[in-house]
Amino acid sequence: MLRGALLGVVAIVGMLIGVQLGGHTTQDIGPFQAQLSLTPSLHGDTSVEIPPLGSLELDSHDGPAHLQIRLESLDEARTRAVVADSGNLEQVSHDAVDQLNLGVRRLALQTAGSGLLGAMILVGLAFRARRETAIAGLVVVAVLASIGGATALTFKPAAIQEPTYRGLLVNAPAIIGDARRITDRYEEYRAQLQKIVLNVSKLYGTISALPVYEPNTSATKVLHISDMHLNPAAWGVVRTVADQFNIDVVVDTGDINDWGSEPESSYVGEISKLRVPYLYVRGNHDSAVTAAAVAKQPNATVLDNSITTVKGLTFAGIGDPRFTPDKSTDATDAEQHAAVVTSGERLAQKILSSPKPVDVALVHDPVAAQPLAGICPLVLAGHRHARSITRLDPNTPIVLPSDAASPVAKQPERTLLMVEGSTGGAGLRGLESAKPLPLALSILYFDQERHLTAYDDIQVGGTGLTEVSLQRHIVTPDTKAAPAPSISAVPAPSSSVSPSVTTSGR
Repeated sequence: MLRGALLGVVAIVGMLIGVQLGGHTTQDIGPFQAQLSLTPSLHGDTSVEIPPLGSLELDSHDGPAHLQIRLESLDEARTRAVVADSGNLEQVSHDAVDQLNLGVRRLALQTAGSGLLGAMILVGLAFRARRETAIAGLVVVAVLASIGGATALTFKPAAIQEPTYRGLLVNAPAIIGDARRITDRYEEYRAQLQKIVLNVSKLYGTISALPVYEPNTSATKVLHISDMHLNPAAWGVVRTVADQFNIDVVVDTGDINDWGSEPESSYVGEISKLRVPYLYVRGNHDSAVTAAAVAKQPNATVLDNSITTVKGLTFAGIGDPRFTPDKSTDATDAEQHAAVVTSGERLAQKILSSPKPVDVALVHDPVAAQPLAGICPLVLAGHRHARSITRLDPNTPIVLPSDAASPVAKQPERTLLMVEGSTGGAGLRGLESAKPLPLALSILYFDQERHLTAYDDIQVGGTGLTEVSLQRHIVTPDTKAAPAPSISAVPAPSSSVSPSVTTSGR
């Protein structure tokens, strides 16, 4: 028994040594020479490294093997030919898919052979017996077959639609691509893989400057920021994202200032430099002075229980009813909570009375979002300095007028609540922790029917705030909508406390 266990351990060690030594190969992919490697991993996945620009991480499979593709040397002659002929570029991207598939197959066979050879050599040296060597070979073949089976069973070709980009902020839109094109329903993995190959080929094709995809004119891009807290570095990040991703509208869900004082009003002057519409709702750190300063900016609109339409999207918003810059007030926590809930109920009444459907509601504290459940498809909030995304179940039946004698009940849908992190890294508060908070912001992509189809979560940090983590998410239809309610009227605003949402002061 002990000898058998020892044989198994030696065989596995030999296999791992063989995989480390032989689990890599080179392959021409389009104009690149790529280095492909397979390494043992608990999480699987695929990474595409594009030095010096960054990397893409794909949740492609859950098997115990990680695939790494590193684009290294670039053939100058082939690159110039690709860039000179756009038709040739498309053909190169098609050919590159076949080349990559060929390289991965060769890598898999080479890795398996190296692992098998490593195990048999090590067992042969350790036991010096043909029988044990043959047994080790059979064991390793079974292990490798299991790994291959697990990888194949857990393979997720749709993972390419939701890549995570890590690298320089200015390169993110060129590498990650356009959200609307990525969210298209590809019929084959070939078409999905082509997109990244095409993006990277275009990216490498220019020497003087990195190309950025032209924005898709049928998609509206909304940049959601929140809780800037007077961080001067945050404006540079916001401007860079707005420029690189061709943002149409910037939405700010409050706490742009820290104390709401008159001297802080100069901070909001950066809004005018964005050169796109800027929608804002007041946070609990923002005073009436702050809101007035924002309203003076030529491209800014302050929403306070009001509705506006920008770039084809209709927004409704209300400011936080509290002003607690020092986190203290004479009111009890229950009274503060009730005031926030009431503000959400007021906004719900405003939306219901609007002749135009509202696409996006803006509040500062997520507590104000619950009364909007089932009334608005999307609510954006901040306040908590932490990213969260949830679906809110309607707890109030909605009644619409009807030409008939009796009212007609509206089928409620669960509202998507998107709470942003702190775009200012919580300001000076963020520096109090052992690890400073990253600067967080999001890009929302809306189609021609004003539906949210995708969003990018962006976190910026590192030396000089130049590194970025960008995670692409595809929004799927809600499959757990609540059943049709009984007919009743929407209640008037009250000070009742919603039990389903809690808050913490910021």
